[in-house]
Amino acid sequence: MRMVDMIQKKKHGEKLNKDEIDFIVRGYTNGEIPDYQMSAFLMAVCFQGMSKEETSNLTIAFVNSGDQVDLSKIKGIKVDKHSTGGVGDKISLIVIPLVASVGIPVAKMSGRGLGHTGGTIDKLEAIKGFKTELSGEEFITNVNEHKMAIVGQSENLTPADKKTYALRDVTATVDSIPLIASSIMSKKIASGADAIVLDVKVGSGAFMKSVEQAKELAKTMVDIGEALNRKTVAVITNMDQPLGHEVGNANEIREAIEVLSGKGSQDEATVALTIASYMTMLGGAFEDFNTAYSELSEIIKSGKAIEKLKEMIRIQGGDDTVVDNPSKLPNAKYHIEVKATESGYINAINAESIGISAMLLGAGRKTKSDVIDYAAGITINKKIGDKVDIDETLCILHTNLKENKQAELTAKGAFFISETKPEPVKHIYEIIA
Repeated sequence: MRMVDMIQKKKHGEKLNKDEIDFIVRGYTNGEIPDYQMSAFLMAVCFQGMSKEETSNLTIAFVNSGDQVDLSKIKGIKVDKHSTGGVGDKISLIVIPLVASVGIPVAKMSGRGLGHTGGTIDKLEAIKGFKTELSGEEFITNVNEHKMAIVGQSENLTPADKKTYALRDVTATVDSIPLIASSIMSKKIASGADAIVLDVKVGSGAFMKSVEQAKELAKTMVDIGEALNRKTVAVITNMDQPLGHEVGNANEIREAIEVLSGKGSQDEATVALTIASYMTMLGGAFEDFNTAYSELSEIIKSGKAIEKLKEMIRIQGGDDTVVDNPSKLPNAKYHIEVKATESGYINAINAESIGISAMLLGAGRKTKSDVIDYAAGITINKKIGDKVDIDETLCILHTNLKENKQAELTAKGAFFISETKPEPVKHIYEIIA
């Protein structure tokens, strides 16, 4: 085989078979295929797309390029979830203890934040002592005995995808549905779960800006899951404003505690309960969505869910007293109120701008080597549909940096005020299963 022939075939919209895709992925990972040829191939995919079979074969080629996690020693149906990334997205922190509380094993591998979106591992490390690195034996024991564990992703998980993604990032080939879907699903398949619930974000704070795009991505990922014998459900959720009221690592831990205590914001509770309901259904705890949603809501009201969060923190070495006393979490020195300069209704909030502002305050990374400040973040005081008067606080910036003018301007520019009240926000757009 020659790479130039593979490029030629895809350029003309022809299908590649499994051996040809394996040849491309293996050759590029091993350094036998140069960047310039892989770039040409990726651009051809962007223009011509891939069939269901090609996308599934690309996914499994990525999986086979590195380590695969063996969860066979864990009893029961292992259910995982994945979010395509958003601002204020703390859903994993909520659903892991919630799903574990009904006996469904959750063996979760999560990443760190980069750019305007946060990472679950960074958020958990805001808790003093919390270990995000466990041995394989500790990980499996925790899931068998407590039905939950969360760790950072292995460096050698899907190395072919990592190398390919780095090239896509600098060759304007990121926005291809088959490439995005195979990238996401390869990590989930390699992580060893039996069933997967995908939280596909859409809106100003998400990679997918339109519902149509999100549906196409969701359908493609569900097709991959089914082709590779993984029960898969995708939930398309709104990211046209930050999720909940808190953005930033320690801030989001505080809000996750509120949601699991039954006091969280409605949008966050709705999304978390929907994701958790499908996870528990795939895990075999409930037969239908309405029963699952109702039972999980009762578990939150009963206090069982918040106790399970304490348990998760405790078994991974963290200080579980932060649940009853969130003031123990890192706190910033400076708190800057961003005020409204006109009255009316909040018509829109650019979630990406809020995420960038939080990053500028120290809550996120511009590059992988940046050190984050767990105390930095933003509290959203006004959300879409809320009435606001002149000089009323739109949001509060929390930071340890003395100079924060750019962050303040970016946050202020995220809020759009109009004279008329907008339609109620839809939290869940569609379920793809």
